[in-house]
Amino acid sequence: MSEVSSVKKRIVGRNPASQAVSEIHYDAAVLAVDELIEAPDVAEYVSPGFIDLQVNGFAGVDYNDPGSSHEAIARSIRTIFETGVTRFFPTLITGSEERITGALRNLVAARKSFAAEGCSEAQAMAGIHVEGPHLSPEDGPRGAHPLEHVRPPDSEEFKRWQEAAEGEIRLVTVSPEWPETPAYVKTLVRAGVVASVGHTKANTDQIRAAVDAGATMSTHLGNAAHPLLHKTQNYIWDQLAEDRLIASFIVDGIHIPGGFLKTALRAKGVERAVLVTDAVMPAMCKPGRYTLGQVEVELRANGSVVIIETERLAGSALRMDRAIGNSVRLAGISLHQALTMATVNAARAGRLAGRQRGLSTGEKADLVRFRWDSDSSTLQVKETIVAGVSAYRA
Repeated sequence: MSEVSSVKKRIVGRNPASQAVSEIHYDAAVLAVDELIEAPDVAEYVSPGFIDLQVNGFAGVDYNDPGSSHEAIARSIRTIFETGVTRFFPTLITGSEERITGALRNLVAARKSFAAEGCSEAQAMAGIHVEGPHLSPEDGPRGAHPLEHVRPPDSEEFKRWQEAAEGEIRLVTVSPEWPETPAYVKTLVRAGVVASVGHTKANTDQIRAAVDAGATMSTHLGNAAHPLLHKTQNYIWDQLAEDRLIASFIVDGIHIPGGFLKTALRAKGVERAVLVTDAVMPAMCKPGRYTLGQVEVELRANGSVVIIETERLAGSALRMDRAIGNSVRLAGISLHQALTMATVNAARAGRLAGRQRGLSTGEKADLVRFRWDSDSSTLQVKETIVAGVSAYRA
């Protein structure tokens, strides 16, 4: 058996990759994994913990609100643990610089308070994603982002954000259509931040320039677009064709249909695809009306979140365990492939150390124990382990 010092805990489950039963020993830091030669009859699976690079809010809490209490944020993260997510990026959308920096300071202060108490909630907050405000001002590509706060990329503004965030910003979504974007992307890359293409009407040359400058990801590809596009030359095709871009997808059965998801995965390859939820505050709440900042939205019975005034989608109410099942059902991929999109690929896209080799000895002790119903493509989380600590048990 592989040895890891101070290993104290043990879990046995079926490995989704090999279908073999694995015995996993772990402490707060790392795993030691061995496949059992004489395996018992085990129905439950064990996977690396899920990773979500785009969570705007959850369980009634809006991460964009500088006034969200730390207890409310902690409560929302505990609900996220119920879905098998062990690491995530709280995500801030387009707003005034004052509101963005205020929300950044609040999230960092919350994380510090959780860390001081030794809570798993601190471990789960793996970095911050700022989605905007340097996006397309046009209806369609802009999505639900408020037009009055859309503005050109500004490297000095990013530096002020990062100062407010105490270096915790790990991912920024920007549109390549702005002349300032290539220089801005270089600023992000020098700061060790992932630059992601999104909410854009950029042409082929502009997308290529952003990628040449260091952009490595596409944010929720297939969404935030004009309702009508050129049939063979447009910004969605260009991003699908760009092998240097990893693409994230919102697989809730609402944002993109199964046909597009199948086609996109064939173009990118599963190895360059990531699942995100783009969840907003009403996620895992009852259907009804909610307020996101100054915008009134409605969570409907079908799971969609729409701006009441315009009927535009405003994020999602998706949860990652459902996204995995939906991917299997809609795209016809295997459970292992869907899990890879929600674990290893997400870790690589977000540059999360210790999470990029899957269920392997030496990786961080983030685990999910679950049952899988192949007939209904339903995943039921039984336990979520964050940094060696059981954060949720059904």
